[in-house]
Amino acid sequence: MTKAIDLSSLTPGPEPISVGEEAAENYAVVRQTLKRITEDWREQPTLEQLAKEARLQPIQLQRVFSRWAGLTPKQFLQAITLDHAKALLRDSASVLDASYEVGLSGSSRLHDLFITHEAMTPGDYRARGEGLQIVYGFHPSPFGQVLILATDKGLAGLGFADPGEEQSALEDMCERWPAAVYSHDQDATSPYAQRVFDPDKWCEDQPLNVVMIGTDFEIRVWQTLLKIPMGQATTYSDVAASIGNPKASRAVGSAVGRNPISFVVPCHRVLAKDGQIGGYHWGLTRKRAILGWETGLSGPVLECV
Repeated sequence: MTKAIDLSSLTPGPEPISVGEEAAENYAVVRQTLKRITEDWREQPTLEQLAKEARLQPIQLQRVFSRWAGLTPKQFLQAITLDHAKALLRDSASVLDASYEVGLSGSSRLHDLFITHEAMTPGDYRARGEGLQIVYGFHPSPFGQVLILATDKGLAGLGFADPGEEQSALEDMCERWPAAVYSHDQDATSPYAQRVFDPDKWCEDQPLNVVMIGTDFEIRVWQTLLKIPMGQATTYSDVAASIGNPKASRAVGSAVGRNPISFVVPCHRVLAKDGQIGGYHWGLTRKRAILGWETGLSGPVLECV
């Protein structure tokens, strides 16, 4: 039997979620702890165990972790358990149905990060990006180094890179549109990194412009992902049904995996039917980290055994 637990009753309250350089430094400190929690959550590791493995005092680890995630390690552990994943999936199909009823089929909203989006034509995609000017840059984020790609029309790509993997992440993105012209421009991409990960900059009157570059099918899938609210999740089969092709779950899975605008287009909110986290192009630890981070922002009631 499960019972609802209000997160606010567990501790005096988490510190504000950090962004930018501070968040990147905190993420480096807690990355080992995140990996331990996300891989061994069934063992319910204690704060003392986690702190010893991180070579910190328990109070030090809790303070740094809370500053990064907006959650204590214990709360984060609850946020990524199977029970919570199943709770996120409850009524997953109706989540997508409701999005049409409230007018989200045209202009979509990702939690409080308001965005507008447009898609390149199928011809532009078949041209493999020929004639497209793309700037890129690496920036600190709450989930490690983030790779930002942008065109003159808006954000076109967002990926992550662990230390030493920056070149591989860039090559992965460039292979998607090999005929495009790429140039490094930190100044041009920095505003996107600051905007995407800073809740104080999520403003309805200043929407984030996003450009989707993919096949017609992929774009339909990615547009559907934009309708999944923060604090909820859906399944591959529900996405397939939502786009009118209920037998295309496998193809939907491939399209979700090829989503070039991670986090903003929330492919991390698509789970398996049984609540398992499933795959993620940028690593399962990071997927669970994002879900836990969002829990810190939304502060929902968790379902716990």
